[in-house]
Amino acid sequence: MVEKIMDIKTKEEFFKINLEEGKYLDFEDIFGNNYPLCLEIGSGKGEFIAVQSRFHPETNFIGVELKGKRIITTLKKLDIEKNSNVRLMNLFIDENVTDFIKPNSLDTVIIYHPDPWPKKKHHKRRLIQHKFLDAINPIIKINGYIKISTDDAEYAQWIIDIFKERKDFKSIYPEDFTMINPEDHFTTYFDELQAQEGFETWFMLYKKIAEKN
Repeated sequence: MVEKIMDIKTKEEFFKINLEEGKYLDFEDIFGNNYPLCLEIGSGKGEFIAVQSRFHPETNFIGVELKGKRIITTLKKLDIEKNSNVRLMNLFIDENVTDFIKPNSLDTVIIYHPDPWPKKKHHKRRLIQHKFLDAINPIIKINGYIKISTDDAEYAQWIIDIFKERKDFKSIYPEDFTMINPEDHFTTYFDELQAQEGFETWFMLYKKIAEKN
């Protein structure tokens, strides 16, 4: 038990990023290189980031998760040598993201299965809103991507409608979505669980083509 605790503490020191008020994150200093940067918002149990980072050592991955227990779960899946291109942040991402990430920093933003907040009175809590997209637009490079998935059909349509109202992002899929797993998608435990319960996953992919609306 002591060894496991020490192992998690060692991993936490290596993988976790702590923010300094009033300062931008220096990703080149953090990773020791200037490889393309992928930000995953809501890393969950860490399955995706742990696997994708091993398959793509030429990309740096930042995983953001609000729940501390999920950060610990993710840390257990990471290896300091095999996942050296991963860093984790324990916080809630909102429109204040531009306070600590420099403009034109990100090549890709991944948002898989954001909370759908299905009740109408809770829709204002949904992550995908114009004010959020206005905030993350500046930190994404021109021709960078936002990848989104959800198994909630109503939320999927909400997301599609939001992006249709924007001139700064363009859908890569002709129908605005696909239900076929993208080539680079790694099926997580959550994906499989939802599929067993009869929920299909909607995948959306948007390219930044201009500065914010």
